Amino acid sequence: MWWLWLLAAIVLIFGFVVFRGAPYVPTRKRDIILAFDELYPLDVHDLLVDIGSGDGVILREASRRNARAVGYELNPLLVGLSWLLCRRYQGVRIELADFWKAQFPDETTVVYTFGDSRDITKMAEKTLDEARRLNKSLMFISYGFLVPGRSPIKTVGAHYLYRLDPLQASEA
Repeated sequence: MWWLWLLAAIVLIFGFVVFRGAPYVPTRKRDIILAFDELYPLDVHDLLVDIGSGDGVILREASRRNARAVGYELNPLLVGLSWLLCRRYQGVRIELADFWKAQFPDETTVVYTFGDSRDITKMAEKTLDEARRLNKSLMFISYGFLVPGRSPIKTVGAHYLYRLDPLQASEA
């Protein structure tokens, strides 16, 4: 009978996360490599924030490129998995947190998301709010979804790159 309780807990955790954010869908590694080779080459000067970091694949690739990375994830099971998979990588931090309420680190330079059509506009707006708070431009990478009302400065495959400047007007 214990396994029924375990199954119920897993369903509740994933159900809550889907209600509060996007469902977990792994990003293809070859797409990530292409994005960080051609769209926005990460380097030692970057601190990447991954919204909904899942299993940490983006965080690991950022570390391979000598960038620092912070992942925000709501699902405690994915936080645990990500921690296990990222523990050997330098400059990676995973937080069990709701990114809607989080303040990005002051050193943030780029924000990565594999959002969904329901939340991509809100994610860009949250990042723009953080750019205003930090008083600096932030690069915003969206995988799979264009941000309505904004034009990407560059596109590679299914990745879209935007520059969000503190003085930009909000899209209402």
